[in-house]
Amino acid sequence: MSIQAVIFDIGNVLIEWQPENFYDRTIGETRRKAMFAAVDLHGMNDRIDTGENFRDVIYETADLYPEWHDEIVAWHDNWIALASPVIGHSVHLLRALRAKGVPVFALTNFGVESFDYAASIYVFLSEFDRKYVSGHMKVIKPDARIYEMVEEDCKLPPESLLFADDRQANVDAAKARGWNAHLFQSPARWASCLVESGLLSAEEAAF
Repeated sequence: MSIQAVIFDIGNVLIEWQPENFYDRTIGETRRKAMFAAVDLHGMNDRIDTGENFRDVIYETADLYPEWHDEIVAWHDNWIALASPVIGHSVHLLRALRAKGVPVFALTNFGVESFDYAASIYVFLSEFDRKYVSGHMKVIKPDARIYEMVEEDCKLPPESLLFADDRQANVDAAKARGWNAHLFQSPARWASCLVESGLLSAEEAAF
């Protein structure tokens, strides 16, 4: 079956998501490693991605770790600096697909408020034909339910979907549902996948 929709993850596919890099720049690698060892910051972020309030979760966590309070608060107050830079070639591919009339969806682990904030800065986040944001869905990848919810909403056969994600577990979960899935390692490789799938020409995919 031919591909009827292309689905993009956002973090590390369209926008770099490496919070450690932000803290290495701002507090130094040694202190960053100590903080991440002491505080489950990615677990904190998972709470946001499953629908808890962006500010409340971060400030609550900061209050639990007074020795790291200001650094944890920065996860909220300097959030766009954590969620950057944009991966320009991937944005080009999103827009090239839409220009060809290919439906393009987002499927992302993202909080409700943090996604709205990001969309106010990164205009391309408003360009998807459908947006599946975990904070609204109350479930995160790689839980099979989030993929099932996408299928129920878009009403397309699993084998007609092509999904790109930077995490192997998320790719494997999509494949288990019957989706076509690409492990995102670089925008150039993703471009090649889209060309090989017959969705874009080499010229259209070039950046």
